[in-house]
Amino acid sequence: MRTLPEGRPAWCSGAVVLAGRGPVVAAEAAAGWALRYRGYDPGRDRGVELPRDRWEPMRVGTVFDLASLSKLFTAVAAMQQTERGRLDLDGEVRELLPAFAAGITVRRLLTHTSGLRPELPFHSRRGRAAQLALLWAEAADPAGRPGGAYRYSDLNLITLQLILEKITGRRLDALVREGITAPLGMSSTSYGPLAPHGVAATEDQRLPWAKADRGMVRGAVHDENAWALGGVAGHAGLFSTAQDLAVLCRALLNGGAYGTARILGPDAVAALLDPPGLGFGVDQPYFMGELAGRGAAGHTGFTGTSLVLDRATDTFLVLLANTVHPRRTDGGSAPRAAAATCLAHAAARGG
Repeated sequence: MRTLPEGRPAWCSGAVVLAGRGPVVAAEAAAGWALRYRGYDPGRDRGVELPRDRWEPMRVGTVFDLASLSKLFTAVAAMQQTERGRLDLDGEVRELLPAFAAGITVRRLLTHTSGLRPELPFHSRRGRAAQLALLWAEAADPAGRPGGAYRYSDLNLITLQLILEKITGRRLDALVREGITAPLGMSSTSYGPLAPHGVAATEDQRLPWAKADRGMVRGAVHDENAWALGGVAGHAGLFSTAQDLAVLCRALLNGGAYGTARILGPDAVAALLDPPGLGFGVDQPYFMGELAGRGAAGHTGFTGTSLVLDRATDTFLVLLANTVHPRRTDGGSAPRAAAATCLAHAAARGG
């Protein structure tokens, strides 16, 4: 892994990549460090390294904060309720959450066309009621027109969480565990907090670059709003490994089934992955590279995570990195796109 002269990693401290085609894992590797820094020095704009004997190497089984890859699990949970007739994709959200303005539907939440702004400062409020008051105010008078332009928003999946919990009487973590991770045997996937050992460290969170003063975050969710909401949120909060995510990828590429388990029917999977995608982004070159353009679907996460499914070649790519260790930076997605392009070339060669 290339390192800058001052000792800071060029894109991430460490990463795990896993690629597969059909039932075969074609490539799996880890590089760099799951833990390298004890903090960040803003005066020198560099990480403060731990003693060398305390660095922890990245391993293929390292657990990562998935950040917005959590949204995919919320979307799958929503489609499960749709299959069961409990949730209407084109139903008005206000039928379940009366504070919402007319025109905001479940489908518009999943396609980020609800008009809701990208985020709200839940981390600045104490208590669930005060936090949700921010959402109710935005929902009654959204920043954009429902059904209008695409506007990526964490609020869409937070709202979907509230809907799922209302119609099922179950918390989101229970729905994800019972409906997705347990049936698929994804034993390393759960919401935090987790014991830190074996978990990739994220950020030394301090003001002003972060939204809260928490110090080095490891095993607790990095996203400040998900943290303030208790660690279980529709937009962030899940932790997992590349190996577990590979199982989810295979299930979706198989039309919702993996081994003897089925989490969705083929029609529901197609609804998730077909353009414009429900919860999933479709044909996004900035992180899919040359896999984009033929219906590839996937998502990224702020901590450095990404996942791509290519039904055209029955391939998938999971790339997990801790790009925010020791501090969040705008490193771009070039490494994600490059990895996806490598997979596209290998698939074209029949590899």
